[in-house]
Parts: sequence; structure tokens; C-alpha cells
Amino acid sequence: MKSALVVRHLAFEDLGSLAPVLKAEGYEIEIIEAPLHPLASLDVISADLLIILGGPIGAFEEALYPFLLDELELIGQRLESGKPLLGICLGAQLIARALGAGVAAMGHKEIGFGPITLTDAGHNSVLAPLAQGTPVLHWHGDQFDIPAQAVALAATDACPHQAFSLGNQVLALQFHLEVAPQMLEAWLVGHANELHQQRIDPRELRAQAQALGCTGAQVASVILTDWLVRLR
Repeated sequence: MKSALVVRHLAFEDLGSLAPVLKAEGYEIEIIEAPLHPLASLDVISADLLIILGGPIGAFEEALYPFLLDELELIGQRLESGKPLLGICLGAQLIARALGAGVAAMGHKEIGFGPITLTDAGHNSVLAPLAQGTPVLHWHGDQFDIPAQAVALAATDACPHQAFSLGNQVLALQFHLEVAPQMLEAWLVGHANELHQQRIDPRELRAQAQALGCTGAQVASVILTDWLVRLR
């Protein structure tokens, strides 16, 4: 079997709807808990695929969360290897930093389901299925700059840098393709304080997820499958 190494920062911000796709494509999944694992000793080169998931901390907060330095080092090693790497939200921001780009607070939050706008390159990328306006989950207050060697793929009005790629091997997404409606409740509970601070009613997000139904998971499956095919 092929191997997928998944670095997770928060238990409920997991692979979600992407896990069945990986299993169907023949990947054996290993989960690493970034805050708890001795990352400096982690082998990120031998795995066929490395995925860095999201989390509620800043990619630039290594003074508060020192493990981020080791994580950045591991991402740098993976990038140098040229092997496949997928980053989601915090994971995408860390990839951007490892490529020399900045990551900073936007000054506002983008939370909720909404469509993205694809760039010309995005229309020709694995994100093309999102061109029809399928909503994705946005949940962040920071934004990455597009690395000099990368290609911007998507934007929203609230956040002009939503995705980038580096060749076929690296895909970085600010938004959350992986969150299926049945998973959202864990997010609403786990991030209840943030929602309260932002005066966001969890019932609104729940209604948005219910309206989306299984469409989001289906599109996520198409996108990930296409990306894995292109890696071959």
C-alpha cells in the first residue's frame, strides 16, 4: 500500500471526507499529533504523501507554540524532496512560510460556507469543479502571501489568497474541503468561544451545511482524486 502521513493539530480538524478517498486510492493513513509528537525525529520523506491539516493557531506564533519551528523544518525537507504535499488552512500557511512567503492576520475573520473565485490557472487546476460556485467552508483570520515560485489558484472578496500550487506536487488550500456536514457539529462546539466573539450564530452555519448536503463531500472527493491521479 501507499502511505499518507497526516500531521494534525486539533483532533476534530481531521481528514474528514478526504479519508475515504485516500483509502479508496490505496493509501494507508498514519496520523501524527503535531503538538505532542517529537517532530524533529519524524521521517517526512519516505511517505508517499504528506498532508498538513488546519488548527486554531497562527503559522507565525512559534514563540507561543515552539513545535511550529520543527514543523516548518519538516515541511522544508518535504519541499526539497519534491514529493507530494497537501496543506489545508494552517497547513497551507506553514507551506507558504517554508517557501519564504509571509503569513499575517487579515484584521477580520472569514467564517462560514461560501464560494471561491478561481484564477485562470485555477480553472485549469484540480480546483476546476469549484468554478460552478459550490460553497466551501472558510474558517480563518490569517492569510498567506503567494510564494514567488507558486501559482495563485483562487480568491474570495474577504481573502484574495485562497489557494496556490507548486507544480503538480504541492497544493495549498486556505479553505476547508474536508469538512462534511455531519462533521460540522464538532467544529461548532470546539470553536464555540470564537463564534461567540465574532457574534456568529452556530445555527446559521448548521443551516448552511445542511443546505449544502453531500455536494461538498462529493466535490472534495473529485478534487482530491484528480490531484492524486495527476501525481502519477
